[in-house]
Parts: sequence; structure tokens; C-alpha cells
Amino acid sequence: MLAKEIFREFKEHSVSEFFRKNAAMLGYTGKIRSLTTIVHEGVTNGIDAAEEAGILPSILVAIKQIGPEHYRVVIEDNASGIPKKFVPQVFGKMLAGTKLHRNVQNRGQQGIGVSGATMFAQITSGKPTKVLTSVGDGEITQMEIMIDVNKNVGKVIGSKRLKEEWRGTRVEFEVKEVNYQRSRYGPFNYLRMTAIANPHVRITFVEPDGTLTIFERATEKMPKRPRPIPPHPWGIRSDDLLSLAKTSKAHTIANFLATELSRVSKKKMGQIERLSGVDLRKSPREMTWEDAERIVSAFKRMKFMSPPTKGLCPIGAKNIERGMSQILNPEFVYAVTRPPKVYRGGIPFIVEAGIAYGGDAGKQGENSEGLEIIRFANRAPLIFDQGGCVMTSAARDVDWRRYGVNPNVTPVTLFLNIISTHVPYTSAGKQSVADEPEVYEEVRSAIMDVARELRRFLNRKIRRREQMKRAGIFERYLPIIAKRAANLAETDEPDVGPLLEKVTGVDFDPEE
Repeated sequence: MLAKEIFREFKEHSVSEFFRKNAAMLGYTGKIRSLTTIVHEGVTNGIDAAEEAGILPSILVAIKQIGPEHYRVVIEDNASGIPKKFVPQVFGKMLAGTKLHRNVQNRGQQGIGVSGATMFAQITSGKPTKVLTSVGDGEITQMEIMIDVNKNVGKVIGSKRLKEEWRGTRVEFEVKEVNYQRSRYGPFNYLRMTAIANPHVRITFVEPDGTLTIFERATEKMPKRPRPIPPHPWGIRSDDLLSLAKTSKAHTIANFLATELSRVSKKKMGQIERLSGVDLRKSPREMTWEDAERIVSAFKRMKFMSPPTKGLCPIGAKNIERGMSQILNPEFVYAVTRPPKVYRGGIPFIVEAGIAYGGDAGKQGENSEGLEIIRFANRAPLIFDQGGCVMTSAARDVDWRRYGVNPNVTPVTLFLNIISTHVPYTSAGKQSVADEPEVYEEVRSAIMDVARELRRFLNRKIRRREQMKRAGIFERYLPIIAKRAANLAETDEPDVGPLLEKVTGVDFDPEE
């Protein structure tokens, strides 16, 4: 009887209902962070969509205050637009999208982001999300979308078509319980960081007080699009192997392994069969759990080439330098893109680092200057949860004074970006990267690479300053000495310019 009483309340919950009650897991915690998260989701979708279509992204973000802790957020892109039938799914259904099933680098991967923003707007203001989109066919689709949280589906509240030539997507969220501030955690800094890591993107931002900021493109060159890559045998699990086998069109397990996994050649089939004891002539649909376990166990005892990196598209050192120079206007900037590595045995990743000194580098507030760490994953800024991120811990473990940097006062911005087909985020909020040992070591190595170049620059600057100081002393006193010596010797006063240049190493112009 007791069990029946307990299970009388048993109920199945949808994904939407779960995240409605646990919105903090998606980053909706705190009034400033929640507003920035909405901007992040819209901007990420806009840039990804434009790049997929081969279009140089232009993004508009406008935030208007309607009342106390009440704002309208508008995000518009110039991408390919969304076909009408997919609009309710994109903005109203969680875990739906074009990215989750592909093993390729993406800013967003879970199919939760922009639908999560729709849900947050809905539960704080009670208002639907307004979407205008066009694929460039002379018609604009206008819809108002809400989420049926019990069924995890998008509900169309209103819909109409407009006749107009335009292509792209414009989304309007009306949200309450949020606040706008121009702080390191606010939308302005998020867009500033986005511009640094995406120098090919033009961003127009209108703040609630009407202030207009345009982050211009630093390059007209589109980044290379990454291509999906098959899973690597060292990074696959038994369940993954079985899932792939169910949809494979291969006639044998041997052909299935060679076509669905990377770096598994036909020459290795004999070794796999010997180590696993599985008949690879069977159909992949006949594979059992035990077969999959044996094959995965055999993989771990074999040697394979590292995973291909065609699915990864780093920013590139030159573009990082362009982005940092455009936004920070520093005295010195340097960046590196490290060679590809793997973590957990078979997941490929690349670490990029950049460092800027002087100008607007290191400025984290009106009266705050020192070492600023800006973190990115697949080009997307990570503003929150900095303390628990592997990039932060790697940066803190560097002895900065060895490189001539006092973290409390030296105006330095450190740029860190992790590129991977599967970034190991610590939560669904995607703001912190887990402390994988291989990732930590690569980040630390990248930091030391750029820090060494900064040390060389600072040493040259110190030598130049000392040189100029010596030159000033000689320039001040040598002409006096030369004049008096000439008077004593009753000769013409000599030209001391060549001697000054030889002694100080600084060009001397007697006319100055």
C-alpha cells in the first residue's frame, strides 16, 4: 500500500519542464548574467548561421529598457534565414537543431540555447518571442512563439507573411528580472570579446541609453568551414559503437568499422578480430553488447594515428592578432596556434593563445588594470564561472613575474581559445571547461609561448628606455664639454653628433 501511495505522484517530465525549473543550469542566474546569456544565445546562432551559408556575418544587438528590470532584446543577423516550418522547432523545442548529431566544431552543440532564451523570456514576462525571418525569396515570415513545456514543442501564437526583399533573422525577447550594466559580465564586454575572437564579424550594439558602438571587421576573409569527422577508436564507447551500427549501411562489421570510424584501415581488421574474438564478417546489426565491448577493449590495446583535424577550424595566430589590435589598440600583440592534440585518448583539440600589452589591454573596469584573462571555446566567449575553468587554473599556475608581468598592475590581456569537436564543458551553461590533464598542459604551454615573446618585448623596451636616458645625459653635457675644450685648445668647436650616435646608439640631430 505504501508503494502505491508513493507512486501515485509519479509523473514523466519533459526536457523543457526540467530546464524551466532549473534555468540556472543554462546560465540564467543573476540579473546581469541572465541578460548576457540571452545576447550570447542569439549572437552565437546568428554567426553560426551566416558562416554555414558562406556569408560574412553582420550582427545587430539592441537592448531597450521598458521598465524597472524589464527589457526588450533585439538580435538580428544577415544569415540564410529559417524556413517557416522550422521556426517553432528552432525557438520552441529543446534538444532540436542541426549541430548535436555532427562530430564537428561548433559554437553551440546542444540545441538548447536559443529555445532556452525563449523559455526564460516566457517565464519572466509571460510574453512570446517574436521572430522575423526570410530566406531571401521576397517574403518575410513573422511569428510569435511560446513553449509548451509539458510537451517540449513550440506553440505559434500568431503568424503572418510580409512582402519585402530581405534575408536573415530578427528575434525579439521581452524579459524581466534582469539588469543591464556595462561591466565585465555584461553584454557590452561579451560583444567586445566576440569581436576579438571573430575578426570577420561586424557587430552593431545599441545600449539602453542609446549609446551606439560598432565593432568593425578586422578582416574580410571568411574562416574555413570545419568538416564533420568520424569518431576515433580511442574515444569511442560500447554504446556509441552499437548506436552507429544500428544505422550503418555496411554489410559487415569490418566495413562498418572502416567507414564509420577514423584511422581504422582494412589492414587492422585481422588484429581487431584476433584481439576481440569477434567475427567481423557478421552484419553490424547483429552486433551484441558483448561484441561491442570486446571491440572497444581491442581498440585500447592497439596503435592508431591521431584523429584527423579537418573538423577543427582554429582562428589562426594572425587573425587573433588582428582582432586584439582592432579592439585593444595595444603597444604589443602576439599569438600562437598550437599543434593539434587529443584528450581522453581520442578527442582532438587545439589551443590558441594571444597576449596584448598596453593600450586598452588589461582594462577590466574604470579603475581596474592588470592581467585580464579572456576565455573562449570554439570562438565563443566564456565570461562566467571563470574560477572553475581549466584555462584560468593554467594561467594562474604560470609564474608571471618571470616574464616581467605583475598580474596586479601590468596592463596585459591574455587571450585563450580551445577548439574541439567536443569541448568538455563542466555544465549545460557552457561557461567553464573541465580540468582535463592534456588540455591543462596544452593551455599552460600556449601561455608560456606568448609570455616569452612579451618578455622579449618588455626587455627591449627597458633597454631602449635606459638607452634614451644615457643619450639624454650625453646630449646635455657633451656639447658643453666639447665647446670648452675647443676654447682651451683655441680651435673650432667639433660636431659632436657622430660621437653621440656612436656612444648612445641613438640618432642625434643637432637641429633639434
